[in-house]
Amino acid sequence: MKLAVIGTGYVGLVSGTCFAEMGNTVICVDNNPDKLEKLNKRIVPIYEPGLEILFQRNIDKKRLSFTSDLRRAVEESEIIFLCLPTPQGEDGSADLKYVFGVAEEIGKILQSLPNNEFKIIVNKSTVPVGTSTAVRQIIEKYNIENFEVVSNPEFLREGFAVDDFMKPDRIVVGARNPKAFEKMRILYEPFVRQGNPIFEMDPESAEVTKYASNSYLAMRITFMNELANFCEKAGANVEMVRKAMGSDSRIGKRFLFPGIGYGGSCFPKDVNALIKTSEEFGSPMKILKVVDEVNKNQKQLLVKKVKEHFNGNIEGKKFAVWGLSFKPNTDDMREAPSIVIINQLLDSNAKVVAYDPAAMENARFYLGDKPEYAQDQYSALPDADALLILTEWNEFRNPDFDKIKSLLKNKLIFDGRNIFDPAKMKELGFTYYSIGRKPVNN
Repeated sequence: MKLAVIGTGYVGLVSGTCFAEMGNTVICVDNNPDKLEKLNKRIVPIYEPGLEILFQRNIDKKRLSFTSDLRRAVEESEIIFLCLPTPQGEDGSADLKYVFGVAEEIGKILQSLPNNEFKIIVNKSTVPVGTSTAVRQIIEKYNIENFEVVSNPEFLREGFAVDDFMKPDRIVVGARNPKAFEKMRILYEPFVRQGNPIFEMDPESAEVTKYASNSYLAMRITFMNELANFCEKAGANVEMVRKAMGSDSRIGKRFLFPGIGYGGSCFPKDVNALIKTSEEFGSPMKILKVVDEVNKNQKQLLVKKVKEHFNGNIEGKKFAVWGLSFKPNTDDMREAPSIVIINQLLDSNAKVVAYDPAAMENARFYLGDKPEYAQDQYSALPDADALLILTEWNEFRNPDFDKIKSLLKNKLIFDGRNIFDPAKMKELGFTYYSIGRKPVNN
């Protein structure tokens, strides 16, 4: 098929590249000249494992191209995917100005085309319920009839986005036109050859599905964080509790890891958008308000532990930080707990030296030059009063503990991701704080 992908962020670039990998011809459109220059120079502007090889291969095969020419992309494509940002507004709602703005442009372009070829406009952006109807109404203003607006939410985990796209658990398609269902089914059939389902439904149900899925996962994480805090007070070990819970087939093992709060581009924004939308429809989801509040508080937990250890005064102390991105295998810093934690340390007149395997450039955007940045994980350590672990990158899981001891001023670790075993830390002589487990004092 001939496809257009409008927007080349995480979702757009991964979607366009993976569609091309399955033999489709994909035109990716963006209005950011700096980003387009990088893409046309074959530079992948995001860190996403597995994307680079597919990106280069499909450019070579001339199945993947990049342009600012929206008209050409719309004219030449059967299906037009909207992969546009829907940032959180001041009131928590999703800001749809980019989606609606592009819908207006598409309406004008379709009005001017000489033929009346059937077009499918697909909302792949995460949008509130009713957005497909709103996009349809915008395009209908231009007396366009031979088209359909489809809701096709993405379920991509950053760090695993290529695998998630190529081998999806499920595909959700919301439409009303049988022809649109048929075309979307043909497009996605190569991705679900193992029998994973394509759910066909109305657009409103598809839109709610995305928010419901992300909010439920955010709620699971939040429950585990609250449980971890309780376990620590009660003298229990949340890791043992987590494993026993996860063995229950009704619960499952995933998203039960306690830590310092969720971040990223999806969970915080989607939770708040569903809170706002549910209020607008007169059916407020009170549980999500608590989820959001608990998550904000959880991001402050590690600094509280640090201050308690130092009797409330960390002025002049130096802290090494391992991990800045909101999760491993991505360079994404949006809503990362590290931003809150580092700013709190700096506001208390402490010094911070930070390292992340992928997010250093983005960290400078969010944190500026307020912290120092290390060349590698060990060069952050010399003379630091403590090490803080904020992202569970694999390379942090089995470090050289002798080297850590020799470089740190104090054998002191605050682990916000529970990547080390407390018994091993005790044996190695560290004072060790984690989440939902008894501290190790040496």
